[in-house]
Amino acid sequence: MIKDIIVNLSVGEGTANAVGDYAVSAAAAFDAHLAGIAFLYDPIVPVSGAGYIPADVIEGQERANEAATKAAIERFAATAKRAGVTAEPLTLSASFAGVGDQFGRIARRFDLSIVGQAEPGTSAVEEIIAESALFESGRPVIVVPYIQKAPLKLDRVMLCWDGSRAATRAISDAMPLLERAGRVEVVIVANERGKQDEIEGADMGAHLARHGLNVEVKRTVLGDIDVADVILSHAADAGSDFIVMGGYGHSRLREFVLGGVTRSIFRSMTVPVLMSH
Repeated sequence: MIKDIIVNLSVGEGTANAVGDYAVSAAAAFDAHLAGIAFLYDPIVPVSGAGYIPADVIEGQERANEAATKAAIERFAATAKRAGVTAEPLTLSASFAGVGDQFGRIARRFDLSIVGQAEPGTSAVEEIIAESALFESGRPVIVVPYIQKAPLKLDRVMLCWDGSRAATRAISDAMPLLERAGRVEVVIVANERGKQDEIEGADMGAHLARHGLNVEVKRTVLGDIDVADVILSHAADAGSDFIVMGGYGHSRLREFVLGGVTRSIFRSMTVPVLMSH
């Protein structure tokens, strides 16, 4: 059951609108409460040649940051009000270094977090927040492409299945969404066609069918391209409007490092993706 959602409102153009609007549509679909956080970042300014930071430069960036954060919050509140969604706009101070951990801890108190995909050529902070939501919250996260225009749509859901713990967790976490799907396609990317892959896919398909889902199992062979490209290519060919998959990575000291497939999906997704770790 999804009754409490949190969204990171990217401060800026484009992505801020995409992720906020999408989160409102998700909250409306589940009649859920929605908290929207816009982080007010500490200024980052270069030190002058004299070895100090001019006060007017700091003040100028602070004013710009405050204006951008206020605009994101106001737009979110107005969108939620029009949709009849119970929303809680929040502004929190943060540093670029600590915002990921901060959001990850906050997201633990919600059923689902929604974050935006980092737009190419912009600050890496959106990717940091998305990674922390995935690895630190213990909750599922939906990553919304920065090009997203449509609201939550679950007509054709693609479920990536490799028999792993992460994929299993993603399926369980996604059940409230899968139950609303028009069609669920279980996709297995295999190095070659083999009996074991067929058995695993069939078993998961049967499991989901027992939950009343309209399920189709599709096995695709990995050719000369990598797994992420196979997934995204199949999603495009099948007209998928939502992807569910496990999020992979490993810990290096206290820093999480994304697995190759997960990182590629983060950077190249064209439809919203629910991930769990």
